[in-house]
Amino acid sequence: MLRDQVVLVTENGEPTGLAEKLAAHEQGLLHLAFSVMIYRETPHGREYLLQQRAMGKYHSGGLWTNTCCSHPMQGESFEAAAKRRLNEELGIVAPLSFEMGESFCYRAELDNNLTEHELDQIIVCQVDDVTLVPNPDEVMDWRWWPQQEMSAAMGEKPEQFTAWFRQVVDKIEVQLAA
Repeated sequence: MLRDQVVLVTENGEPTGLAEKLAAHEQGLLHLAFSVMIYRETPHGREYLLQQRAMGKYHSGGLWTNTCCSHPMQGESFEAAAKRRLNEELGIVAPLSFEMGESFCYRAELDNNLTEHELDQIIVCQVDDVTLVPNPDEVMDWRWWPQQEMSAAMGEKPEQFTAWFRQVVDKIEVQLAA
């Protein structure tokens, strides 16, 4: 099934083939991914919509992370993949306007003897508000997290966040400051 496969790539993003998702993470194979961050500007400053991954996820269960992150299927655009996964994970169906950021390559050792090795496309989306219906198989909690509070939490208790989260936030904050 295509959903259980990831697109293997070079560091330049050139596709090299497909691999079963779990096998790619067991072997640390470089593959395409994306990280979506929905945010809103409030009178008190910027807030990010974060999710806490369900405990049953194959890695990083119970950790806080960006709004949505996943892998595009072969031939699927990042925008189409982001819309698909936002609906599957958080029940978000409202039309959203995505802004593509940069992609970056990272490697992180995870729980369950898995390795995340991804060429990760940053996607941001500003909203005033959004309706969510989280899928409990994907998401155990969610919240709007004020930027200052989130930054402080990343410094004080970084272990409550996914391995890729700080890099994603750093890239997004540079993008939003431009």
